[in-house]
Amino acid sequence: MNGNNNRNDWKWQMAHRITTVEKLSKVIPLSDIEKSDIERCLKSFRMAITPYYASLIDINDPNDPVKKQSVPSIDETYSCENDLTDPLNEEGYSPVPHIVHRYPDRLLFMVTLKCSMYCRHCTRRRTVGEEDRVITEKELSRAVDYIGNHKEVRDVLISGGDPLIMSDEKLEHIISSLRSIEHIDIIRIGTRVPVVMPMRITDALLMMLKKYQPIWINTHFNHPNEITEYSARACAAIVDAGIPLGNQSVLLKGINDNPEVMKDLLLKLVHMRVRPYYLYQCDLSKGIGHFRTSVECGINIMHELTGRISGYAVPKYVIDAPMGGGKIPVNYNYVISSDDKEVTMENYLGKIYKYPLV
Repeated sequence: MNGNNNRNDWKWQMAHRITTVEKLSKVIPLSDIEKSDIERCLKSFRMAITPYYASLIDINDPNDPVKKQSVPSIDETYSCENDLTDPLNEEGYSPVPHIVHRYPDRLLFMVTLKCSMYCRHCTRRRTVGEEDRVITEKELSRAVDYIGNHKEVRDVLISGGDPLIMSDEKLEHIISSLRSIEHIDIIRIGTRVPVVMPMRITDALLMMLKKYQPIWINTHFNHPNEITEYSARACAAIVDAGIPLGNQSVLLKGINDNPEVMKDLLLKLVHMRVRPYYLYQCDLSKGIGHFRTSVECGINIMHELTGRISGYAVPKYVIDAPMGGGKIPVNYNYVISSDDKEVTMENYLGKIYKYPLV
């Protein structure tokens, strides 16, 4: 971090995010064609990269996975036949602003449209980054009233945008409002700051969160190169505070669509006490078709991982079904056949075993 103390302050990182081609060209070399392509892309989708995350880019690697996730590409301006503005139909499942209630006992609470970095593969690019604002007091009151009136809801996922770009005070106000609802058991926070701005994980933040247990956090590492001494320290601080920490990766072409890369990532995550949770098939959002792999690619990766690393290190591969169908697990089929007498199965080495049913 160049020894500059300011760079280790998350507010400095937010204030100095790279948002223009001019700023970006001072950090990484860009050809005239690249500059032109990025400018064209920025007419449709904003860019924001923290100085910390930009420092992880290997300027000598034309296919650097950190650059691909953070620097706009001309490919984002190309539409695919199956692209959707709102691929998960979140608006269709939104009974009041900021709430997505798709499952019976849990819901999504989007409290901001702002992130510290705008990932190029973002599924909510239709809204996230379009406005630099957080939920208003009136909107918060209406959302909390909705949750309070739906006693079947026991689990709330606070997301956005990224909730941790808000001040401790604002975030605590939201969390305490939820904690005041008797039937809310679990509060989860979805955030990418341990990856892109790890200095946001401060002692003050963690002391505040500990007051409202049970709190769970899910973060979003996609590649081993994102794991540094800074991100590892942030993750350790979260876990040491007694907050379970999971990881949700997205399967991205040219970034992590490789069993060895994925294995390296997963083993490094569990070493940091971060539990691999989901591996998502890339959604059908507009402008991210170049990131999408075949579903078969994901199934093959899961097959290569199974039996070769510990089960707790293997995430669940899911497709978040278009139009709001929810997360559907997709797996290699190890059951070859079954009848009323036995199940014939294949193990991870391809050997055949039979399990008697009578």
